[in-house]
Amino acid sequence: MYGRDPWGGPLEINAADSATDDDRSRNLQDYDKAALSHSRPLDETQQSWLLGPSEQKKKKKYVDLGCIIVSRKIFVWTVGTIIVSGVLAGFISLIVKAVHHHHHPHVAADNYTLALHKALMFFNAQRSGKLPKHNNVSWRGNSCLQDGKSDTSTVIKDLVGGYYDAGDAIKFHFPASFAMTMLSWSVIEYSAKYEAAGELNHVKDVIKWGADYFLKTFNSSADTINTLAAQVGVGDTSGGNTSPNDHYCWMRPEDIDYARPVSECHSCSDLAAEMAAALASASIVFKDNKAYSQKLVHGARTLFKFARDQRGRYSAGSSDAANFYNSSSYWDEYVWGGAWLYYATGNNSYLQLATAPGLAKHAGAFWGGPDYGVFSWDNKLAGAQVLLSRLRLFLSPGYPYEEILSTFHNQTSIVMCSFLPIFTSFNRTKGGLIQLNHGNPQPLQYVVNAAFLAALYSDYLEAADTPGWYCGPNFYSTDVLRDFARTQINYILGNNPRKMSYIVGFGERYPRHVHHRAASIPKNRVRYSCTGGWRWRDTSKADPNILVGAMVAGPDKHDGFHDVRTNYNYTEPTLAGNAGLVAALVALSGDGSAKIDKNTIFSAVPPMFPNTPPPPAPWKP
Repeated sequence: MYGRDPWGGPLEINAADSATDDDRSRNLQDYDKAALSHSRPLDETQQSWLLGPSEQKKKKKYVDLGCIIVSRKIFVWTVGTIIVSGVLAGFISLIVKAVHHHHHPHVAADNYTLALHKALMFFNAQRSGKLPKHNNVSWRGNSCLQDGKSDTSTVIKDLVGGYYDAGDAIKFHFPASFAMTMLSWSVIEYSAKYEAAGELNHVKDVIKWGADYFLKTFNSSADTINTLAAQVGVGDTSGGNTSPNDHYCWMRPEDIDYARPVSECHSCSDLAAEMAAALASASIVFKDNKAYSQKLVHGARTLFKFARDQRGRYSAGSSDAANFYNSSSYWDEYVWGGAWLYYATGNNSYLQLATAPGLAKHAGAFWGGPDYGVFSWDNKLAGAQVLLSRLRLFLSPGYPYEEILSTFHNQTSIVMCSFLPIFTSFNRTKGGLIQLNHGNPQPLQYVVNAAFLAALYSDYLEAADTPGWYCGPNFYSTDVLRDFARTQINYILGNNPRKMSYIVGFGERYPRHVHHRAASIPKNRVRYSCTGGWRWRDTSKADPNILVGAMVAGPDKHDGFHDVRTNYNYTEPTLAGNAGLVAALVALSGDGSAKIDKNTIFSAVPPMFPNTPPPPAPWKP
């Protein structure tokens, strides 16, 4: 093959061509010598032209580089040297890179991802019933295997499973349902982030454990029900009550031997609608498992119908629920549950209900108040407004929903404004923690929910190609919302005046005396009685079992914190609080490359507008 010089000619003077020229010279030499012998004498140079092959010196080979001609031998040596040097340099570079990679591994996961791994472990520690082999909490075992069966007064007989609410062994279904809804919402939006963190299967397992249990709390195969289990166990110690129960006794769940009554309700719209939201959102998480997803949807429909038919607050007929998780109203759960059922089924009747002006008015969508914008297990309005703003941002359904959806969208903007330090809707501690519960105890459960909504809404705006939002005449970028969320979660992770983490097991300094029965009693094959366990409740020794991932109730309004087991206002974790924490952590985790999943939540939603009809057939004469 010939190389080409810049002018189009061959780089090499080919040996074959030279040989042909020599042959041609030999054929002509007799004629040339004879012809020239009769002419003038030749000089030395001219005579050399007539030398035969035997008389010539050996011919050298050259390479024509266009501007210069060099010896082929020199050219080959030069090129070879360059190639060998390049190979050697590349080999050395590979060795250096390998050594560098060995000594300097990839950048460690961010703090949000590290905390996420731990926060999900809390749910494993809260499991009730017969535990799976992969539960990964060595100091927990099977517990309360007679729940429901021992209460002869109840219709629902199998209530084994589910989650303990907090440091006690009561199963409160109202906050537990909210917790599962929050986890499902976070998975629907951020499944790619869970996958990147290696926690997608884990969080789905946590949700399924809760959803399977909720299906036991009512006749989930029926289309219409009139009874729902609201709670298992009691904690009433008022009036000096010394009857063994889940608050008076301090025992490991595995050792409980006292009666655990079941509380049933027959008009509990808030609980039924919240549990419907939990099952509906979980059905989207498990949409790839068609049979299971449909089972969850059917259960959600049945519960929501019950919520609408038999109206009333679940806590109105239960002093225990009223003492610990009192519901203020059920209107917000109607909006919240209706929105989730619409996303799960695509049935417009649920969207019509969720956007009904009268319902929104009763839920408090048109007025402020001190708790406006505070998202919690009791008040779902702020979350419902963000959830329905999503529909307006990405699908824009228009008439007849636009009026209420635009109102919800505007109210969401106002709530987001209230989170910013420049406004005075909520006070902040000197350390920067927002006081959504106005300085009352146990603030962190409200903070994490706000952080999740702020981070999620900023992602909604970015996904809709909207750089920010207005607070009055002032425009704020989406970065401001994420900064708020980061600031609050960073406070919980240790960036606070006490320089301690409020998540057990995260960082070097965290609570060691958690208000939690199972964590405080050693697993030493000794069964402590109802009051015998008090020694572990009252001891100043640190917990023998580390309740990894538990977010405690949090500091007071002066950034103060007392790591004392008997003071639950500081040291008790809850299921609902930790669900908000997980949601906020996954929203903030990663390097920013993974965005929200815009479409999965709309999987069951039919096209908003009919398809364009096909063009008419071409005219024929």
